[in-house]
Amino acid sequence: MQGLIERPGTVIPSEYDADLAATASRALARASKDSLHVRLEGGEELTLPKAVTRLLSHLLMEMGQGNAVTIIPIHAELTTQEAADFLNVSRPHLVKMLNEGKIVHHRVGTHRRVRFEDVCAYKDAFEKERRAKMEALAQEAQDLGMGY
Repeated sequence: MQGLIERPGTVIPSEYDADLAATASRALARASKDSLHVRLEGGEELTLPKAVTRLLSHLLMEMGQGNAVTIIPIHAELTTQEAADFLNVSRPHLVKMLNEGKIVHHRVGTHRRVRFEDVCAYKDAFEKERRAKMEALAQEAQDLGMGY
């Protein structure tokens, strides 16, 4: 994930920031799930949409665990190394998948670019297929009385 960590806007929390984020995450978890009301230092109050509340909660939870956090727009374009890092595969394996048409991509000059949305779609489909195969194996083990 080195390529994504080096993206502009990536936050690697300090120990102090991680503690603050963990405290804020716990407080947010206890708050209303409909919307979040935030009071700024100047006294102005904002109401955040429900989707932002969920995103902020997840962001604070990750930071609270000391994890680096990057927000990537769904339409962002990734290099092959960034896409490979996101999928946790080698870059040559990702290039092979691109050449086989498993993930949509395009070229910018001689370089391949992959939309983050397409990488996410591939990952979701792969995970769904993996779960179905695991369930089938578990069912087969049950049918054969293997004690699982």
